[in-house]
Amino acid sequence: MKIIDKLNQKGIHISFEVFPPKTDAGFANVQRATDEIAKLDPSYISVTYGAGGGTSKNTAKIASHIKDDLGVMSLAHLTCASSTKEEVGEVIENLKAHGIENILALRGDIPEGMTFPDGDRFHYAYELVQEIKKHGDFCIGAACYPEGHVEQEHKEDDIRYLKQKVDSGVDFLTTQMFFDNDIHYNFLYRIREAGITVPVLPGIMPITSAAQMKRSQELSGTVFPRRFLAILDRFGSSPDAMKQAGIVYATDQIIDLLANGVNNIHIYSMNKPEIAIAIMNNLSEIIKC
Repeated sequence: MKIIDKLNQKGIHISFEVFPPKTDAGFANVQRATDEIAKLDPSYISVTYGAGGGTSKNTAKIASHIKDDLGVMSLAHLTCASSTKEEVGEVIENLKAHGIENILALRGDIPEGMTFPDGDRFHYAYELVQEIKKHGDFCIGAACYPEGHVEQEHKEDDIRYLKQKVDSGVDFLTTQMFFDNDIHYNFLYRIREAGITVPVLPGIMPITSAAQMKRSQELSGTVFPRRFLAILDRFGSSPDAMKQAGIVYATDQIIDLLANGVNNIHIYSMNKPEIAIAIMNNLSEIIKC
């Protein structure tokens, strides 16, 4: 089944994310975490992508396990900045051979020391979307940035490029993490005005430690609202308290989104089933409405 078909169905749809191990030795731990998250009956589980070697192969392996063994739809991430066009084509065919119908098309981070763009690589995500469509009937997701992409100076340009990407064949979008829902609502208004009508899943990241907050800020350039900074200031030195506060904050974001008619939500719980379980327990009655 394709994710877009699920998203178009009535009801609330919650999805989670896992990432493959850096080495094959860590595969069993990731699989155990994935199995626990699958017990929550999510709409789908997405699997992130690592450049080259065993990590990229494990993306297909985990996505297949989710689909075939756990009975949950899977979404395989695919990035193109670190791979040649030929390598990208091989990965797409490998996903196809595994029966993976859903791909999240991303440019990805530029590897340190690489001269980019390279003539043998796709320069933009929209080119990757076009390439995926050549290989078969995939459901294609892509990323969007409510606070603007860190490489774009003007939000108008960011939305223009986003529309180009969507028009290339994107079925749905997932946002980068944000911590102020008003940013998401404003973003939805602006992209709808620009003619982008595909489903948009807000990406919610439960921040459970000060180190995680710093890393998130470095990666996405996101702005943390004063309310969240107060939580960090009060509870950041206590790991257990900060973990609980981060889960509650993420839950509060989700409840507000649901109350305002946003029924499709993606949670960046990564390989932490205890966080996914805690959030779903907090939403146990809410998601029945």
